[in-house]
Amino acid sequence: MNGAADLGGMMGFGPIDRKNDDQLFHDEWERRVFALTLAMGATGSWSIDASRFARESLPPAQYLSSSYYEIWLAGLEKLLEQSGLVTQAERQSGSAKEPAKPVSRVLAAANVDTVLTAGAPADRPTDLIARFHSGQKVRAVNHHPRTHTRLPRYLRGKCGQVVRLHGTHVLPDSNAHGNGENPQWLYAVEFAADELWGNGQNDSVIADCWECYLEPA
Repeated sequence: MNGAADLGGMMGFGPIDRKNDDQLFHDEWERRVFALTLAMGATGSWSIDASRFARESLPPAQYLSSSYYEIWLAGLEKLLEQSGLVTQAERQSGSAKEPAKPVSRVLAAANVDTVLTAGAPADRPTDLIARFHSGQKVRAVNHHPRTHTRLPRYLRGKCGQVVRLHGTHVLPDSNAHGNGENPQWLYAVEFAADELWGNGQNDSVIADCWECYLEPA
């Protein structure tokens, strides 16, 4: 969807406020939000794509006025309610009103390092034949779905060139909404900065695009 998170290429937000410190967390509650998000994601109650969509679909005023971990917390609260693990009354009161509901998996503290190091690869073997090849000119489709997409607005309708094939991977647009992984070919596509923003710029942007995001140029 065209949410407030999709700010690439937009103007008028002023310079980026770069912090001159290496702290991962600036308050203890941020550390707890990060831990809770990882722990609940490990239960398998939703996918990483659903987690992204929960954050990116927050109302624009809320998203733009919230800090990084405030956004994570709001997304987690939304997912907990949607999955029936927490009720709105429980969230608002901060205490359980009903017996705890079972989850498929529990991430034990002793296993956190191992699980995070292993990661969660999204490549999937399929018999699909790639529609595009390296060096081919392509155009990003100009679509504006109401659901999840990983195709940023500033690329839509723009032409680029395939520079690499990554194989077949989980399609976030489908997986975010519980409609299956539906793996597709994933391509690295190079877009000239001048094509994206004009003004005779000589740089380029390389974006990973699923096959359904592209059409022949």
